[in-house]
Amino acid sequence: MIITANNPNRKSWLEVPKNSDFPIQNIPFGVFITKDDIITIGTRIGDFAIDLAALHQLGYFDEIPLTDDIFLQDSLNDFIADGRKTWRLVRNKIAAIFDVTANGLRDNAVHKDKVIFRMEDVEMQLPVAVGDYTDFYASKEHATNVGTLFRDPENALMPNWLHIPIGYHGRSSSIIPSGTPIRRPVGQSKPAEGSKRPNFGPSRLLDFELEMAFITTDSNHLGERIPIEEAEEYIFGMVLFNDWSARDIQGWEYQPLGPFLGKSFASTISPWIVTLDALEPFRTDNPEQVHEPLPYLKVDGKKSYDIKLQVGIQPEGKTETIVANSNFKYMYWTMAQQLAHHTVNGCNVRSGDMMGSGTISGPTKDSYGSMLELSWRGQNPLPMNDGSDRKFIHDHDTVIMRAHCENEAVRIGFGDCTGKVLPAIEFKK
Repeated sequence: MIITANNPNRKSWLEVPKNSDFPIQNIPFGVFITKDDIITIGTRIGDFAIDLAALHQLGYFDEIPLTDDIFLQDSLNDFIADGRKTWRLVRNKIAAIFDVTANGLRDNAVHKDKVIFRMEDVEMQLPVAVGDYTDFYASKEHATNVGTLFRDPENALMPNWLHIPIGYHGRSSSIIPSGTPIRRPVGQSKPAEGSKRPNFGPSRLLDFELEMAFITTDSNHLGERIPIEEAEEYIFGMVLFNDWSARDIQGWEYQPLGPFLGKSFASTISPWIVTLDALEPFRTDNPEQVHEPLPYLKVDGKKSYDIKLQVGIQPEGKTETIVANSNFKYMYWTMAQQLAHHTVNGCNVRSGDMMGSGTISGPTKDSYGSMLELSWRGQNPLPMNDGSDRKFIHDHDTVIMRAHCENEAVRIGFGDCTGKVLPAIEFKK
């Protein structure tokens, strides 16, 4: 099926600001609450949120086989489970409805009032009910940096890393939408020198992790695997992802079973899911891999995407300081490889499951995806525009992540992924 929604020459009759993340070629999907306290599934063009449930009820999707309540949900899970054919039909139809040459909805004031909202008049929600969340560790530069910081620099990568997409199962209940404040976590950390008793209190080494995540659809039954050549058929789209990390809590607890309380307190995602179809024009060459992957991980064709990434830190009441610029194309293990590996043992994947990329770091110091790397474990504090500096994240700091793709014809973005850090809730004595 031709993806007509991606036509780079298409213009919308809705006003779209220059360099908007959401031109008519994007058409992401999300969930929001309207000014009338109605929760609905929608899309976005420019600075307008579009109520897809209202569009459906008014008959604009009549030629597409959709259930009556497909958009009357508080999550995208059922829509995603309908599969890629449905996603493409709906995106193509939305593009046609809002095309500058289309006069149906454009000339119907009553319908427009029911369908179109200003973004400031809606409240974004989590786009999916995340049943399971897996976090990978798939950036070679990041894994090398961390290995150098904590182990022998000559053996920074563990022996398995170049052969297998490393991952762990995270906590889905603490995944939150952009704009939700987080509390500084409290927990145990390594005992002070000369003490046998661990420290306990608010994390002193709170960090961000610059990641992206992909959302899956129903794909395989328990005991079956997804062949790598089919993996992208089961990926609905992507979000920007800040997988907050308490380095001191994690450093004390992670052996022998891996991350736990140092990661499970909060993970922030951008609220609009950008489909793989919208990202199709931005495919790029896969990273060169040191060893030829085993057959089940061997990919054909371009499976990487050129997505520019940025991180800023804004102290309360101050101007933002950009601390990192990176790119999703640096990922050593592609999404297709991650999903194929995830299911090779027969693990079943469901609609709305989320797979985090792991921290995305590039080859230069300004492209590292965490404060752990940017400050080199606190040895090199980062100067802020207000004259302060940062080794890790302070209370009342807001971390702002951005992502977009761009070529000579179109820009496709994800919007901001933001989170403000609130002080820890202290235990009463």
